[in-house]
Amino acid sequence: MLSVISFLIVIGICVISHEGGHFWAARLRDVMIHEFSFGMGPEILSGRRGETQYSLRAFPIGGFVKLEGEDAEEEDEGKRESCDPSRSLANKKPWEKIFIIGAGASVNIFLAWLITALYLAGCGVYDMQTPKLGKIMEGTPAQSAGLRSGDLIRSIDGVELKSWSDIRENILKEDKDGDSFEIVVERGGAEKSYTISVPKDAKTGARLLGVQPSLEKFPPLEALSKSFIYSWNMSLQILRGLYMTITGQLRADVTGPVGIASMAGDAMREGFWTFIAFLGVINLNLGLLNLLPFPALDGGRILFILIEVITRRKVPERVETMIHYAGYVILLLLIVLVTGKDIYRLMR
Repeated sequence: MLSVISFLIVIGICVISHEGGHFWAARLRDVMIHEFSFGMGPEILSGRRGETQYSLRAFPIGGFVKLEGEDAEEEDEGKRESCDPSRSLANKKPWEKIFIIGAGASVNIFLAWLITALYLAGCGVYDMQTPKLGKIMEGTPAQSAGLRSGDLIRSIDGVELKSWSDIRENILKEDKDGDSFEIVVERGGAEKSYTISVPKDAKTGARLLGVQPSLEKFPPLEALSKSFIYSWNMSLQILRGLYMTITGQLRADVTGPVGIASMAGDAMREGFWTFIAFLGVINLNLGLLNLLPFPALDGGRILFILIEVITRRKVPERVETMIHYAGYVILLLLIVLVTGKDIYRLMR
């Protein structure tokens, strides 16, 4: 049940923000909006406010905003006659079309940036740049020796440390004679020296000092700037991973709605901040994937507009519709295939 609730929260925020981006962009450019829908399939609830119908549909795996002039093959002549032609998406300038179509994914990416900033300010991230101690694990050599959270390790056996990875590197030295380490820490502006015995594990042969990196939180404005860097780097990783998967350089485990629901439930069980981080990642993925130049996606529709701008010739409406329909069928089949795989994985 928790997975279902978590999934509905995640998909609700992602879909409403995405479609809300299209909705407000269309309103800003005075395009008539016939319907704003959350969910797909049969209609469950609906109501009209002004010229727009708002609906809730049976399957909460998406949504849509239906705009005047968006579907060139639409046969609803009554609506076409009653609407001012200037309020049709088809009659808007290319930059206005791109603005409206790209607004959904842009809002998802913007939301991911804000969520990441919230995470950095409220929860924080491990500081891997400095050898500063965070949590000291119970029953470990570090606790027995008297190391404290906030201590900055200056050196181990005379070797000066610069980053967190240096701790592990010096503790796990294979050529180390004996189990005793001379560790110098800075505490309150003064240096203290400790002789700590860190024996090897009988099974793995590894040594465990028993320390974790410090958790660093950022002020709101700094969190926003740090969030931009985090989001940018993660975007590059997502796109690089997608490219490597398509070209066969990487084998990726793709997941669908069922898998996302399972992961959302796991994130919720881990705690509020883990769920917030998951929500940010999902929004970023949704935004980036929607901008890919694939038929039926927002990026695919933008591509046709750019082709028209460059060649000054519009792709025949029927041809464009057929290409988008083919893309939609491919995406639907992919969702069905991935969902079946997710269900099989959960059953196992």
